[in-house]
Amino acid sequence: MVEQELRSIFRRGSKTYFYSTMFFPAEVKDDIFRLYSFSRVADDLVDTIPQDKSGFMSFRERYRQALAGEPAHDLVIDSFVDLSRRKGFDPGWAEAFLRSMEMDLSVSRYRTLEDLKVYLYGSAEVIGLFMCRIMGLPREAEHPARMLGRAMQFINFIRDIDEDLTLGRQYFPEESLLEFGLPSLREEDARANPKAFRRFVRAQLCQYCKWQGEALRGFHFIPWKYRLPIMTASDMYNFTAMRIMRDPFVVYRKKVKPSIPRIVTGYTLNRLSRPNRGQDGGCMAERG
Repeated sequence: MVEQELRSIFRRGSKTYFYSTMFFPAEVKDDIFRLYSFSRVADDLVDTIPQDKSGFMSFRERYRQALAGEPAHDLVIDSFVDLSRRKGFDPGWAEAFLRSMEMDLSVSRYRTLEDLKVYLYGSAEVIGLFMCRIMGLPREAEHPARMLGRAMQFINFIRDIDEDLTLGRQYFPEESLLEFGLPSLREEDARANPKAFRRFVRAQLCQYCKWQGEALRGFHFIPWKYRLPIMTASDMYNFTAMRIMRDPFVVYRKKVKPSIPRIVTGYTLNRLSRPNRGQDGGCMAERG
């Protein structure tokens, strides 16, 4: 019953993550549900309209108290704290994650890419670090895992340009918009200068591919049974990238996501692929 509830929380979030996670072996699957239900609840608190600032602050405080030894009597928090102790998570990772979630309550613009990377570390890269511990990977796997989290989050930013604007956020650095002569990413500004908008989006996709390439070069650290679902999730993000590469304006019409049959087919094809797949680098979006 407990695992079913955590699974339900996770499922309400990312479809790609959830259905890819279903392919993990049983010995790590429940722990991944514990991780992602914790991150999902915190993220939902800052992404509601209006944002639930008091709810987030309470969630963070109850987590800190639980980590200090006082149970929160909250399934999501107590399950994550138990996981953190069993797997030896660095407490700083969770604090970085919570800091990035708090940034979503007050920060709506980023001046430079270096500024954005602070947010990316806490919101996505630490998830890769948590996953390394859950799967028992060597330290050498940590940088590629961080880059995979960063790349996937960056694709989410591209895919969700319109949705984030409704939340009052524009994650792409102001310096990047200035480079392409765009005053903002509002649809009216994009359509006023379509050539610049297409070049802007494709430049961001190239940045995604660079980080994705760094991640792929570390896949050989991951045992094949764990690599399969990770490859599948990675491929699905490449699918999203390729779809947007072909038509950047699609981000204003719909939220580009792979279907469940595509995810299942991707996993099946990966099972049939050679075990060393993922070491050759590159990004499929560049070939789309």
